Amino acid sequence: MKKSFLLSAIMIFVLIFSDDLVSLAGEPVQKDVLGDYNGNQILLFTLKNKAGNVLKVTNYGARIVTISVPDKNGKLDNVTNGAETLDGIIKGDRFGGAVIGRYANRIGNAKFTLDGVEYNLPVNNKPNTLHGGNGWFSKVWKDEILSGNKQPAVKFTYECADMEEGFPGKVTVEATYTWTDKNEIIIDYFATTDKKTVINITNHAYFNLHGTGNGYIFDHILMIKASNFTPFNSTQIPTGEIRSVKGTPFDFTTAHPIGDKIGENYENAVFNSYDHNFVLDKKAKVAATVYDPVSGRVMEVITDQPGLQFYSGSGAAWKKAGANATTATKTRSTFALETQHFPDSPNHPDFPTTILNPGEKFKSKTVYRFSVKK
Repeated sequence: MKKSFLLSAIMIFVLIFSDDLVSLAGEPVQKDVLGDYNGNQILLFTLKNKAGNVLKVTNYGARIVTISVPDKNGKLDNVTNGAETLDGIIKGDRFGGAVIGRYANRIGNAKFTLDGVEYNLPVNNKPNTLHGGNGWFSKVWKDEILSGNKQPAVKFTYECADMEEGFPGKVTVEATYTWTDKNEIIIDYFATTDKKTVINITNHAYFNLHGTGNGYIFDHILMIKASNFTPFNSTQIPTGEIRSVKGTPFDFTTAHPIGDKIGENYENAVFNSYDHNFVLDKKAKVAATVYDPVSGRVMEVITDQPGLQFYSGSGAAWKKAGANATTATKTRSTFALETQHFPDSPNHPDFPTTILNPGEKFKSKTVYRFSVKK
């Protein structure tokens, strides 16, 4: 009788709390409701691995908001900019940590032609379209905690309507975050369309391996396995040239501090910052590696995409880039490494294609792996 009562009590407990806490191979995914935004619940998911390190994501923009990993002394710090409150998430950096689409990066003059039809897009980065206009970063995605995985995982799904932000085709997109015991964020992207379209997906997380709000990133040592990059014009649209990095500030084939070339002369001007697409070497197993000598933290980027956008911060001060979006942070305090296809590919037939046809499945994987070098 006592055993029957105990079993019933356990079943009731599971039924009550199953929406808030799902056990995955003994490790929990916690779901918290942060509040309401335009009639939708904004949720925060906390994924914890066996070492106790934490990844937090939200359904608003399917974005990463926290990555807590240890330094060489075992001290945990959050190494990405984000917020864990409703107000901070909604009012914080609109791209930070989010899944970007329908087309990540820029499309020149906010238009492209597909099968003889010209599609006009919103101009939000004059005269271009940046990150899909009012794109996926601003949408509330459907959520699902994946109970069948060996590691904690959350899948987000969004249905992008035909002609949303000017892009043809109804696209169903999924972004699945898995947080492994090796301190890897595995991002699996999947998409289908009912009409021929273009698609370019990335995650726009910002990083500081010192810990968010803890100084500049120019002392971080970076290696990018890219022998070439795509030069751009005055509005940051690729010229179409694939140029060697040799002899330029873009040569990270040998690791060196991010700030080494800042302030040097390049093409008759002072070189100020990076916001450029690198053409990844096809044989490279790890696309990029970043090392912080102060904390000992290392971040590796692994991807099946042909390009990597490296952003080092610009001359403009951040408004809401502090830890948890609560305080302002000085410029050049974060960097981004966005795996992608090339900018403006729909207008450059020689670039790797971004076309997705009905019946095809877009699949891509990106991994951010964190470790320590003592």
